[in-house]
Amino acid sequence: MPASQSATRRTVLRGAALAPVAGLGSAACSATGGTTAPATPTAPVELGADGEVAKGGARLYRDHNVVVGRSASGELKAYSTICTHAGCPINKLDGTTLVCPCHGSEFDATTGEVLREPATVPLHELPVRTENGKIVSGPAA
Repeated sequence: MPASQSATRRTVLRGAALAPVAGLGSAACSATGGTTAPATPTAPVELGADGEVAKGGARLYRDHNVVVGRSASGELKAYSTICTHAGCPINKLDGTTLVCPCHGSEFDATTGEVLREPATVPLHELPVRTENGKIVSGPAA
């Protein structure tokens, strides 16, 4: 028997089965926008009650990829929670700091500004308003 064996059927099949899985991590956070979620609502989206966001605080609306912050004076600001570094949806809000799960970028949820790299571009600001006691983000109807 030769010193180097040829690949067995099992080895070839195992490699073929694992190849698609190996690329999942890089595809999920690729620089080309690793998410299919829109960065901006294309229609008005009702997020929740106006009272859900306290002055000086923020609230993350994961289902809509939006964070809403309220200044000490009561002004609402909304930002896309699609990370500007690699397009990953941000799913963690710690106080008023958004933390991206892909590469650790951090953003201020009340201003959209970058607090920690690798992101260097602020979050995309979204239109936000209150209608009938509800917070609404996205273009006017």
